[in-house]
Order: sequence, then C-alpha cells, then structure tokens
Amino acid sequence: QVQLVESGGGLVQPGGSLVLSCGASGGTFSIYSMSWYRQAPGNSRELVAKLTTESTITYADSVKGRFTISRDNAKNKLYLQMNSLKPEDTAVYYCNAKWLAYEYWGQGTQVTVSS
Repeated sequence: QVQLVESGGGLVQPGGSLVLSCGASGGTFSIYSMSWYRQAPGNSRELVAKLTTESTITYADSVKGRFTISRDNAKNKLYLQMNSLKPEDTAVYYCNAKWLAYEYWGQGTQVTVSS
C-alpha cells in the first residue's frame, strides 16, 4: 500500500508560480509511473503531467511550456513546477502512482489562481 501526500498548493496571482510536491511512502517509489491530475469544480479529473519509470514525459496541451514534472527517487518525491499560472489552472491537484494493476491517489492540494 502506497501513501501519497501532496503539498505546496495555495493562492497565487495570475502569472505567478508554485511548486507542488508529492511524498510517497509504503512502497518502492521508483517502480511507479507518477502523474499529476487536477479537478476543477464541475469538471472531471484530468491528466496534467505524467512521468514514467523510463523518463517519458507527457503534458496536457493546456500546460505545455508552463509546467514541469520531475521526480527524485532517492527522496520518494514527485514535483510539479507551475509557472505563468492562469485562473483556469485553479483546481485541486492530485498525485497519482501506478504500477501494473496497482494505482494510488493522494488527497489533493488546492491551487487557486486569482487576483
């Protein structure tokens, strides 16, 4: 059983930056493909960025060039650097770990982009 805990969310002005972190425990972090998802009110959960164990990275078109996903396997951490934030980036951001049929979610961290 893997436990995921996100942190780093908050209120930021448009154009600002935030770094989200996801700490993992209870499993072998390095074997999991790790992703960030987000869910805005009234919307379904959507993939923001994914980083596989082979270092393949996928971004949603809406965040390409602004967000950067990274991981530190030695620290069991996943990160999401978010730059040039827009009001439409406002959502709860979730960390996701997946390996074979095993999939785990964090509790989410709120990101609000507003002036």
